[in-house]
Amino acid sequence: MTAPEGARTGVVLAAGLGTRLANGSARLKPLTPVAGKPLIERTLRSLRTAGCGRVVIVLGYQAESLEEEIRQIHDGSMDLQFVYNPHFEKSNGLSVVAAKEAIGSSDFVLVMADHVLGDELMDIVRETDPPERGATLLVDYKLDTVFDMDDATKVLSSGDRLVAIGKHLQEFNCVDTGVFVCSTGLIDALEAVYGEEYDASLSDGIQRLSDEGRMLCVSVGASFWQDVDTPEMLAHAEDVLRSQETGDS
Repeated sequence: MTAPEGARTGVVLAAGLGTRLANGSARLKPLTPVAGKPLIERTLRSLRTAGCGRVVIVLGYQAESLEEEIRQIHDGSMDLQFVYNPHFEKSNGLSVVAAKEAIGSSDFVLVMADHVLGDELMDIVRETDPPERGATLLVDYKLDTVFDMDDATKVLSSGDRLVAIGKHLQEFNCVDTGVFVCSTGLIDALEAVYGEEYDASLSDGIQRLSDEGRMLCVSVGASFWQDVDTPEMLAHAEDVLRSQETGDS
């Protein structure tokens, strides 16, 4: 199914400290320039490509400053709503929970503020739906192209089903790209984990959905994506983007 233009809600997780990316040109990680454009500008453009007309941005660290900067960057092509995660120093799943009211009852596209996402990948997102009360994760099977495998979140899939997810999986056949198409069932799963553990990572919620048979995978094929979590990842992303612009292989 193809999402009509502007029909979807996008959710951006931008609450973290970003301490691993030391870059003097930006105080806040989502504002870090990648090949001349701030990460958050690239993220918003990617969500527009995926068919989103409204975006919920979850803030935490230096929330007021970051909101002001994002409003100045935004070109007005989508409606923005900002929410605050008071537990931003805990795991990232709590940022999704913080956005519950703003998301409402509709399906949503979930992305991270520190990922560069190719248009081809977001075209796949536009055509992807989550299972009932579940979610779909876009995964990359091109393991030999993953820039930092130690840092990657590993995934074990079987057909279109996600079996297991985690940074320290010993058996895996693809990696998590940080892009999800979700129903509100993901929020329910995260709330259940939080009730038990007083914390909840996104992977915890995904694993719970998997255990309940409500978690799917979709391959990104040849599409480009890159987590920008360290200076080395930033340099790699810029190299790839420049190569694409010049038509180099």
